[in-house]
Amino acid sequence: MGILSGNPKDEPMHYGEIFSVWQASTVAKGAVSCYQAYLNHAGDKDLKKILDALIDQAKMEIKECDTLLTDNGIASVPMMPERPSVKLEDIPVGARFSDPEIAAKIAADTSLGLVACSQVMGQSIREDIGALFAKYHLTKTALGVKILELSKEKGWLIPPPLQVKRPETANA
Repeated sequence: MGILSGNPKDEPMHYGEIFSVWQASTVAKGAVSCYQAYLNHAGDKDLKKILDALIDQAKMEIKECDTLLTDNGIASVPMMPERPSVKLEDIPVGARFSDPEIAAKIAADTSLGLVACSQVMGQSIREDIGALFAKYHLTKTALGVKILELSKEKGWLIPPPLQVKRPETANA
């Protein structure tokens, strides 16, 4: 097999893998900054726990992706500065994100993250990169379920049109 045999970590990354890992690192850095701001706006303690879990996950992804990039001679985007803690009461009501808005945004982000992880898994020829993003996919799935359950429990979920009345089946 030549260059693509042996330890996957010794194999070169192809351009798609390089860009996907770089992009994942960049998106995770933006997520940390954004979710730190959401923490300042969130009032619900369960929502704050999920935000903390999302921040921890993003920081782990940053560390792993940046290590992978550095090991392959590729520079990553610099980390954004930490956001200061702010009391919820200090944010004017009109400028504040509400808990349902935050929950909807993190649900959408998590959903998009699942699609991105699937894409990286599908394009990877290095098993270690595919496995890394499979791990992220699994974690994002679990976090997505928690967000959905929280949104349902708190009454924040706005469902799409539901089919309540089902048409009768015709017997021919």
